Amino acid sequence: MSKIHVTVGTTPTITCDTDTTVAALMPETHDTNGLPFVAALVNNDLVSLSYPLMVNSVVTLVTAASPHGWRVLRRSLCFLLAKAVHDVYPDATFSIEHSFGPGLFCNFALSGRQGIEAAALDRIEARMLELIDHNRPIERRKASFVDAVREFEANGMVEKVNLLRYRNPPRVVLHWCDAFCDLAHGPLVPRTGLLGCFKLLPYAPGFVLHLPERHELGTLPPFTDQPHLFQIFQEHKQWGRILGVTMAGTLNQITYEGKVASFIRTAEALHEKKLGRIADQITESREQIRVILVAGPSSAGKTTFAKRLSTHLRVNGLHPRTLATDDYFVGEDRNPLGDDGKPDYEHIEAVDLAAFNRDLLALIEGRPIRVRQFDFETKQPQISDDEMQLHEREVLIIEGIHGLNPRLTEMIPQEQKFKIYVNALTQLNLDTNNRISTTDNRLMRRLVRDHQFRGHSALNTLRMWPMVRRGEKAWVFPFQQEADATFNSALDYELAVLKPFAEPLLMQIKPSDPEYAESRRLTGFLLNFLAVPEVLVPSYSILREYIGGSSLHY
Repeated sequence: MSKIHVTVGTTPTITCDTDTTVAALMPETHDTNGLPFVAALVNNDLVSLSYPLMVNSVVTLVTAASPHGWRVLRRSLCFLLAKAVHDVYPDATFSIEHSFGPGLFCNFALSGRQGIEAAALDRIEARMLELIDHNRPIERRKASFVDAVREFEANGMVEKVNLLRYRNPPRVVLHWCDAFCDLAHGPLVPRTGLLGCFKLLPYAPGFVLHLPERHELGTLPPFTDQPHLFQIFQEHKQWGRILGVTMAGTLNQITYEGKVASFIRTAEALHEKKLGRIADQITESREQIRVILVAGPSSAGKTTFAKRLSTHLRVNGLHPRTLATDDYFVGEDRNPLGDDGKPDYEHIEAVDLAAFNRDLLALIEGRPIRVRQFDFETKQPQISDDEMQLHEREVLIIEGIHGLNPRLTEMIPQEQKFKIYVNALTQLNLDTNNRISTTDNRLMRRLVRDHQFRGHSALNTLRMWPMVRRGEKAWVFPFQQEADATFNSALDYELAVLKPFAEPLLMQIKPSDPEYAESRRLTGFLLNFLAVPEVLVPSYSILREYIGGSSLHY
């Protein structure tokens, strides 16, 4: 057996046999804060603690307090929940569907009856706690393709078979706990005893797997209901069920059968219908509404949405004008600083709120204003001699991350504003207990757009993404409930279109880069989709904002 050199954390490099597992070389099982290690980075690739080392390696142990470790913990709790449901109600129909606050909404049906009673939910939770108390091993095993398919078929896991139908690896990685197995979509914790701090909360028509925040692993945050956002998710899920496309495997099937063009037209028609409804809602209050605010997180499709909404408003007899919050940036010398001492361009006070409100009020009252432009080279605002004035039947559309924050337009009467929240809330799952993250959906969009139109590498985008996410959590998500309308910009076929754009970008990130683990995760995630030709995407689609070829002008 050959020898390799391995460094674990800050310990001296040691020589060991190939096939030695990470766990066998761990000097401790917990970090200095008492948190257990849940996985490891081996040459910047995220792996399980049972991973066998085959080459010279630098190993960094991770806890659930890190972004990588938190993803492992959350995925492991989903695995535990799926096993508990299988143990207690083997005939139930169950799926983990979408994020809901810090937790995940789950669908449940028994004997064809949708919903779950309190006693049944208590039994599932009790089984999860029992598995944690017994500290059962979760094993990572490789099976032949044939054996993996046979196992899933024998257990009625049709959606997992469908996911493998358009892949042909010689070996398939499975996770086992006692007699329950699942398709591996990333590392899990090695034992159930490492899990804890969760709660199952009833929430019709299913329940919520309530989880802790990454920075407060030992406590559960208060549950905050978001009925409006939940309704948007459920509406999109129901639409997926009607069309019969709720899993990635089914999307692959219609792609393979040449039926995806029809599915794309239907998805785009749904967007068009929703846009029309929102335009009608605004038009019904045309005598009061003068300002339309469009907000949402990064790569939600706000810009294309605003342009397409403008078209629908014109059809209804209104005349939209635009005002950019970017032109009201305060400039480098006045910009607030973040915790790291660097300028925080996502902060609401990066906008000159006083000037913005004065100009808005003037426009609404029919008075002219001098047009402002922000010079991104000098990083200073410029005021031109050109004037802008809002006339009768004209409305302002303002697009930006702070649109739902009352402070942005605090001088404008509430009845004169209409607020719209835009986000890409995908309803597709990989399989029943492995959802597709809406954040990953947006990240794929941004990776492609940054390369296509901003000259940024995938490495640069991944490095910036944590900062973008911090800004969203601080300045976008807390104000979702302020919206008068919500638009779901997700297109259930889009990941299949983005795949051939994103894959070569991710491949440029190498094991020497700290972002390699994220690149590997996203590359592995894209393997679950058959590529769809971008020529099938309509020129007016929101997706064109990211891949190019739009008939709209940006």
